[in-house]
Amino acid sequence: MTDAAFVGSIPDLYERYLGPMLFEPYARDTARRFEGFEGDLLETAAGTGRVTRALARAAPRARITATDLNQPMLDTAAALGAAPNVAWRQADAQALPFADASFDAVVCQFGVMFFPDKAAGFAEARRVLAPGGRFVFSVWDDLAANDISRIVAEAVAEAFPKDPPTFFARTPFGYHDREAIGPALLAAGFGAVRFDVVSLELRSPSARDAASGLCLGTPLRGEIEARDPEGLDAATEAAAAALAEAFGDGEIVGMGRAITVTAEV
Repeated sequence: MTDAAFVGSIPDLYERYLGPMLFEPYARDTARRFEGFEGDLLETAAGTGRVTRALARAAPRARITATDLNQPMLDTAAALGAAPNVAWRQADAQALPFADASFDAVVCQFGVMFFPDKAAGFAEARRVLAPGGRFVFSVWDDLAANDISRIVAEAVAEAFPKDPPTFFARTPFGYHDREAIGPALLAAGFGAVRFDVVSLELRSPSARDAASGLCLGTPLRGEIEARDPEGLDAATEAAAAALAEAFGDGEIVGMGRAITVTAEV
């Protein structure tokens, strides 16, 4: 399984455990940036539609096209429902099936890190944006600044000391260098680029829920199973125990830190 493959049972687990904990708080932050927006809006890497639904509430007159590389993620999103101004479509953000200058905004929350060819993803976002449009996307900051994910990554690494999984550090938390992102956007044809650091509390009902989401509902699962086909339960237990030790019983609350990037045409 590749880092961008969210298939099988992963979409449902991703939505159940990670949606409320990691993505809903940031979805609300992204959506507030589009309050009252009335144009054509493209969302790439929409996943299970957390941002899509928040955008539809914030901008009920917008015409939203929500896309993702993985059809199973869109199937989960569509099953959860959406506003009548949302259309779902499978699409690769690096090769968008849309005409030039056909959108007034492009939004991508926590998806750019998964693009194998980020330059192509940026160029495609620029191509489909009309004059005066904007590209708004978010990336996780360094893993060290994201408490819950860091603790899970460390616990799973300890379970496989000779060959620790590196998915978290490599991909979801591996693309946040502003000195790399800014020039890449300028090279794609964007003008002004702004970076906003967004720190939010992230909550999960229990350590087990958080561990289940991060170990079972992401491609980390494939890395664990590749090392030990029978080791998924033990790794998840180790992650849950580490979270409980750090945060106690019951609800856990950790800080998350992301960077929201706005690039203008």
